[in-house]
Amino acid sequence: MLLSIIQGLFKTKTKQTMNELAYKAKAGDEEVLSDLLFAFTPFIKKTATFICKRPIDEHDEEFSIAMNGFHEALKAFDSTKDASLQTFAHLIIKRRMVDFIRKEAIRNEKELFMQTNEEAATTEQHFLLDKQSIDTHIEEQRSATRREELIRYSELLATFNLSFDELTKVAPKHADARKTAFQIAQIVAETEEFYDHLMKTKQLPLKEIEAIVEVSRKTLERHRKYMIAVVLLLNSDFVYIKEYVKGEII
Repeated sequence: MLLSIIQGLFKTKTKQTMNELAYKAKAGDEEVLSDLLFAFTPFIKKTATFICKRPIDEHDEEFSIAMNGFHEALKAFDSTKDASLQTFAHLIIKRRMVDFIRKEAIRNEKELFMQTNEEAATTEQHFLLDKQSIDTHIEEQRSATRREELIRYSELLATFNLSFDELTKVAPKHADARKTAFQIAQIVAETEEFYDHLMKTKQLPLKEIEAIVEVSRKTLERHRKYMIAVVLLLNSDFVYIKEYVKGEII
């Protein structure tokens, strides 16, 4: 019965009722929690697939990471601060998935490095497998990846007539203004129609954004370039650049 109610919410979009169910799960109602996890399974798969850029199902470790992220979102969701459970959950799942992908990349780097050095001469092996040598190699790889990401990000910005120098000038100076602009950019990045509009027209759908946020059109115009840059970063695979804005992401 409860599951039928939850599934009906996806059609009727009763935000208030969905919030009530989220709070019941947050308060410890195991039945509601179980049904919400089941009902949102297609959404969780879709989110994991979007982030990993390949099909994800229940047998993949990435699905477990995404499911745990949704569970975490349920526990932390606050309707007075967060736009919607689904939007909030998407952001939390994305954070957990990126953390997992980054850790896996580091682990694979270490395994590859150690495997390569096993083939080296015995007299050299102890030196090459020294922890400092491994860490140095990994840091060199990271630095190279960061440089590559910066080049690719710069090229992507250029397609929108933006540059790093210009962003330095137009970025919001006050912390509150920067946080608001960043959160609006997250909404655009996670709203398919908004993001599609940006990619097709190279412009933000300011009229539609203005209708759902408590920010004036003048402010949106002033921070337009900064928000575009953030949207492009959030929907990219620039793992290392995203580290610099990790504290800003919900």
